[in-house]
Amino acid sequence: MSRICDLTGKGVITGNNVSNSNRKTKRTFLPNLKLKKFYIPEEDKWITLKVSTSAVKTISKNGITACINKFVKTGKI
Repeated sequence: MSRICDLTGKGVITGNNVSNSNRKTKRTFLPNLKLKKFYIPEEDKWITLKVSTSAVKTISKNGITACINKFVKTGKI
């Protein structure tokens, strides 16, 4: 299972752990992903998406169909 948001496309990024003595070692920053079920009233069905928590906030603000249409139009999905 990949760690990529289904709507926004957020994924794993890499960076450095920096110690007190300023030594740098590689690390990964994982996105905050959750499996969430959404109801689409136009199609009268439930879908399960792996979305980031920022995408969940956007969906609760604008609605699932508006968000899906927006992300399809911008080419993210």
